[in-house]
Amino acid sequence: MDRFFSSSPWEKRSGYARAVAGKDIICIAATAATDEAGKVLCKGDLEGQTRVILEKMSGILDQAGSDMEHVLHTRLYITDISSAAEAGRAHAEAFSAAPPAMSLVHVLPFVDPDMLVEIELMAERRR
Repeated sequence: MDRFFSSSPWEKRSGYARAVAGKDIICIAATAATDEAGKVLCKGDLEGQTRVILEKMSGILDQAGSDMEHVLHTRLYITDISSAAEAGRAHAEAFSAAPPAMSLVHVLPFVDPDMLVEIELMAERRR
């Protein structure tokens, strides 16, 4: 089993890996649109935050031996269900070649109220 870490301060504080890859499957933990210092990017822009997160996840998948075309499932947690279409547009762009299964969950605000979306992802390793 392989573990992958980002520069997020949350990983160390809460004791988790950004991603864990088994023989065939990669699981990426809920990820927000933050920089290395934990500062939220694209404040007030759900679509922009979704894009940032999916770009981060693409990089993690590459490190773990996969890519966006091997994603099986995504789970988007958003704080404003009326803005779901914004997250959907960014998701559709990222997965235009191979759409995964997707769940959308409406949640209360995150630890940092500037976070509008977090995403979890599960993918296959490339063979």
